[in-house]
Amino acid sequence: MVEVTPPRVEGTITVAGRRRLAFAEFGDPHGRTVFWLHGTPGARRQIPEEARVVAQELGIRLIGIDRPGVGGSTPHLYDSLLGFAADLGVVADRLGVERFALVGLSGGGAYVLAAAHALPDRVAAAGVLGGVAPTRGEDAPPGGVLGRVRPLAPLLSVFRVPLSAAATGLIWALRPFASPVLDVYARFSPEGDRRVFARPEMKAMFIDDLLRGTRTGMRGPIFDAILFLRPWGFSVRGITTPVRWWHGDADHIVPLAHAERMVSLLPDAELYVRPGESHLGTLGIAQEILTTILDAWDGRATARLA
Repeated sequence: MVEVTPPRVEGTITVAGRRRLAFAEFGDPHGRTVFWLHGTPGARRQIPEEARVVAQELGIRLIGIDRPGVGGSTPHLYDSLLGFAADLGVVADRLGVERFALVGLSGGGAYVLAAAHALPDRVAAAGVLGGVAPTRGEDAPPGGVLGRVRPLAPLLSVFRVPLSAAATGLIWALRPFASPVLDVYARFSPEGDRRVFARPEMKAMFIDDLLRGTRTGMRGPIFDAILFLRPWGFSVRGITTPVRWWHGDADHIVPLAHAERMVSLLPDAELYVRPGESHLGTLGIAQEILTTILDAWDGRATARLA
């Protein structure tokens, strides 16, 4: 199997309540920092090879973080998405980072928006890749997978422990067969996602991330789902950080209409539609994403000086 670039350094950082968040760092240790937030499910190494290589070329310090209940991070259910923003601020402090940009895939996009709202003076730019939208409140668009399961939100919260145990048992049983299982999943995915899985370096990245991210169980994705179905604790209308949003027009999990709704509400946002791509298609354009995010960062800095 093709090997992907390993992290330059990995470790854990203690946050509130003596909890720990695990991280993996790639690229230039002296460059501008971009936190890349994984999807649901996912973990700190769910960063495409192209992004790892481009980070070094562009002078970017690229950091992935395990959310609570994933990989090396302590299990913890936040009251709302904003709880992660507070932890992210601590992680940045401990890593010596004052200002940074964010990129988030799918479920990670919701955490990007929460951090951009909560830390406006620290988040210089934000990128969302096929991100989920709120399911409650004035910002929420209709439809989508999360919209359909919203009536089950109370049950999901009540039964999160047995659901996590069941998901953990299933994934642990499948771990020895990670490669063929991923092949089967890809076979039943939309065409756009099949193209992603067909790339050897993408498959290697997903398998590496899956094996490392599920070692302590599958509580993280359950926590994500609970938080996505709750009120988010903020409105995207109040986000002043420049947001750049990439979304496939054939996304079978988060409809393009959700991205259009979010971008219409965000004060400073641009939408880049990916023709023919489904939910994971944006993973194949890491260089475009990172260069666009740096341009937005530079543009905001120029506007502040004007």
